[in-house]
Amino acid sequence: MPANMISITADKLTKSYGAMHAVDHVDTRIEPGELFFLLGPSGCGKTTLLRMIAGLLEPTSGKLLYADKDVTHTPSGQRNCAMVFQNYALWPHMTIRQNVGFGLDAKKVPSPEKKQRVDKVMATVQIDHLAERKPGQLSGGQQQRVALARALVVNPDVLLLDEPLSNLDAKLRVEMRSEIRRICKTTNTTSVYVTHDQEEALSMADRIAVMDHGKIIQCGPPEEVYDRPVNHFVADFLGSANFLPAVVTDSNPDLTTLETDLGPLRASMNGHNKADKVTCMVRPERIRLLDPTEQAANMIDGKHTETVFRGGDVRHSIVLSNGQCLHVTETRKSAHRVTQPDVRIGFEADDLIVLPKDD
Repeated sequence: MPANMISITADKLTKSYGAMHAVDHVDTRIEPGELFFLLGPSGCGKTTLLRMIAGLLEPTSGKLLYADKDVTHTPSGQRNCAMVFQNYALWPHMTIRQNVGFGLDAKKVPSPEKKQRVDKVMATVQIDHLAERKPGQLSGGQQQRVALARALVVNPDVLLLDEPLSNLDAKLRVEMRSEIRRICKTTNTTSVYVTHDQEEALSMADRIAVMDHGKIIQCGPPEEVYDRPVNHFVADFLGSANFLPAVVTDSNPDLTTLETDLGPLRASMNGHNKADKVTCMVRPERIRLLDPTEQAANMIDGKHTETVFRGGDVRHSIVLSNGQCLHVTETRKSAHRVTQPDVRIGFEADDLIVLPKDD
């Protein structure tokens, strides 16, 4: 295992400001070489947690380990971590080569080794052809690559990224997602990435920790967190979702039956007791508009009110008998051309997720 593939462990890590817990007794382990995302809304504690991992903030309580070493109170400069900020903070009067090598100058790395390391990392992030330019001559995406190269050239044990794509336009952000993931995986660096952008997290992460009010609410691979959210907050924050209040009327290992004001629904999951008040969730892409002869485990009648073209897909708005609006997403290739308002929608029991009722 390369030397820089280390784990990070937070043990009841807390940061308090008076009675307010910005980070509240967080327990988590980030695996060696993992690209780990901290995801959540503004003020949820993700950047505070990142800054404690970096050593830029002192925890109020708890412990932080790099591998088996306790670094809770170790100064940032002694942790061998590197950070990429929203503002790339490149020196405008220096060439790209000089910017990338700046950290090696501070460490007094001999010139031959410095040149070798700078050349290697610039090739890895594909900016070697820009070596003699100045930052002002580069695009936003190229400047992002320089900031990454400058962080990686010091061979950090931990790479920390604080919303590094927020200053880029939408198309460039998409392009840079795969590049950052490629770079992190090529260098085998344990990486922690903070964002509020769900698409970034879903498309890049090995695992996602969804945070709210200083706590990690759910942690897992992107598919697991998206398909099996633990509560309403996670389901609503990570992607689009339709919600229906319900009461459990029957529950067995293979099927849960629920009563809603739209009629009975069925879900292929258990863990709830009869008479429990719950919330049902189904993703828009899991619902389909049914043809007259088509059947589904769950079927609901409604009125089609709108279809919105969104490029690769279309979104239908369906108003139900209780006045609630559900959204249905179809790919353009399979999209129905709705010609009358009365429609029937359907989805399978596997697609209905039963969540605890919000307090």
